[in-house]
Amino acid sequence: MSTTAARGKARAVARDGKVGLCVLDERWPFAYLQVYADAVVDRDRDLVVDVMMAVAERMSGQTLGAEGRPLVEQMAEKEDRVVVRCGPYATFAQRPRHLYENDRVEEITHWESPIVPWDASDAV
Repeated sequence: MSTTAARGKARAVARDGKVGLCVLDERWPFAYLQVYADAVVDRDRDLVVDVMMAVAERMSGQTLGAEGRPLVEQMAEKEDRVVVRCGPYATFAQRPRHLYENDRVEEITHWESPIVPWDASDAV
């Protein structure tokens, strides 16, 4: 993930070397997947720019091309951008339970899934 070196997430990774990511389903009730990972802050400028360009392309739905790289490089330098690299080691998921009518609310159970080890031998 791309962030600035001054942000809390980069500082926390530098301090602890661990992250928890939560992927949230956008449908109610919100099912989720948690990913637990070892993490490092990577300052490699080429990697930082590559990630920033990939994120910009996904967000815009358009290819930036080589002509956009110098601007992204300037932004990366000015904002002191870094990449947080994550190597997952376990996951936890709440099984999806979707409501089709609001008057049929069920209790959402967060304890139904075990933490599952993730084979991440080449992680980070």
